[in-house]
Amino acid sequence: MNDIAAAFHEYFEIVTADTPELQKEVFSLRYKIWCIKECFFNPSDFPDELEKDEYDNQSIHLLLKHKASDSFIGTARLVLSDTSYKYDKFPLELHTQFYPVYSGMHIDRPHTIEISRFAILSDFFRRRDDLNFAVGKISKHRDTSGRRRFPHPMLGLAVGIIQMCAKRNIYYWFSAMDPALNRLLGFYGMQLNPIGPLVNYYGKRRPYYVCILDVLERMYQNHRDIWELVTNSGQIWPADLRSIPLRQQRANIDSKIVTC
Repeated sequence: MNDIAAAFHEYFEIVTADTPELQKEVFSLRYKIWCIKECFFNPSDFPDELEKDEYDNQSIHLLLKHKASDSFIGTARLVLSDTSYKYDKFPLELHTQFYPVYSGMHIDRPHTIEISRFAILSDFFRRRDDLNFAVGKISKHRDTSGRRRFPHPMLGLAVGIIQMCAKRNIYYWFSAMDPALNRLLGFYGMQLNPIGPLVNYYGKRRPYYVCILDVLERMYQNHRDIWELVTNSGQIWPADLRSIPLRQQRANIDSKIVTC
């Protein structure tokens, strides 16, 4: 096990919120982040202090747990969308715009998710006695005191998303996000491809799309330690992705037409 993987398992745990009690933890954390801290939503709209919307019932919810404090510090939502659900379009299809070249793109809905409500509780970054974080290409994984360094807690959420996608046979991601978050994910080979302009959708955001197999191939080539973490050294996703039938069916996305 490489040092980044060891640090992740030492400090964090990914929890699938598949019970009412855990989902309440998700909605409470979202309320703290999106209503109180970021002010994207009006707190008075959620008198129970649980931020929820109509897509939550057709979503997979993940929590990032900080082991030392036994507290949940991050969450992400994986929205599902096909004809078996009440809402057969993803939120970003309704609230963002696609460039014309992508306006008619085929969406393989049974194998696609939209990643949303992706956030870390900002108070966590003030806990200097727990863990050091490094952003960018990591050359050393321990600080001067010998403690392990983990690149960024958001990488922990990404680990959970990639591993859940393997379980659910999900191959494609949509997300409407701040370009700064996409750049941060790019430090670890996880960036998505922009497919539309910036819009005002709870702040400046743009729609992104990627085939997860492209992400994994990029990580395998350029970020092998991260690849080992998210795939459990190839046990969750194989190193040779050519064996996956959908590998050649991904949409043709030219990421060079615009920057992130």
